[in-house]
Amino acid sequence: MKIKLGILAVAMTLALTTLTGCTMTDSGSDIPSAGTSTSSDAADAVEAVSSGIYDLIGVKGKTSDSRATVTECSGKDPDTYFRVLHPWSFTPASPGDLDAAMQRLREALPKHGWKIVEYGPDTSKNKNMRLTADNDAEKASVHIIQMAKDNPPMLSVDVISGCYQVPDGQKVEHF
Repeated sequence: MKIKLGILAVAMTLALTTLTGCTMTDSGSDIPSAGTSTSSDAADAVEAVSSGIYDLIGVKGKTSDSRATVTECSGKDPDTYFRVLHPWSFTPASPGDLDAAMQRLREALPKHGWKIVEYGPDTSKNKNMRLTADNDAEKASVHIIQMAKDNPPMLSVDVISGCYQVPDGQKVEHF
């Protein structure tokens, strides 16, 4: 399945922007903290969070085959601090199940520690539904866009971590 590059870029930007408003910030800092980790371990943790979100969808379908990537923490040393972004998409087996998938996420996420901070249509001509939620325990944020008018209809999902710091003596591994 091909992910539209423009949509992915917009979704990634929105996810990164949204995360900075997350409540998991350190006192006096605008950048959310996710603790100390290697890039690889943090990527595994974010992919596990994505897997948990996928489990909440509750309808049959396919996900894109994508891996997590390391991004910079705005205003921090890029050799020491990083975030992990895991962009993926979900295409239901039946296009009619797209609304059900989004509704299940809207209902299930709060029951699993997520706080919905945004829900509603965007300003695009398609009026895509958007859902943004933060999970302080997971040190993550998710931004979901329901793209009902795409062919095929799908959910675009971006899971992004807070800002990690690598262990002493190590550098951020970029992938």
